[in-house]
Amino acid sequence: MVTEVHEYGIPLWLLREYLEELGGEADGENRVVGNGWTARLSKTEPVKLGSLTIGRVRLELKGDPDTIERLKLDLHMKTIRGGG
Repeated sequence: MVTEVHEYGIPLWLLREYLEELGGEADGENRVVGNGWTARLSKTEPVKLGSLTIGRVRLELKGDPDTIERLKLDLHMKTIRGGG
């Protein structure tokens, strides 16, 4: 079992929704459980860029190493943003 911590600049509710779309089931507001993994979500200190404030979410993933790697790749595809 491994534990990894990542931070994302998206709303907590959206990250939770992405994890649910990837096979997880919400277990409360800040926990999502999937097959071979568990995720805990928490808000962190926002980043300030001039007058812009960007919220941050801490994601703690625990589970089987191979499962976590696949989950991270799938989550990356959901969180990349195109310019436009």
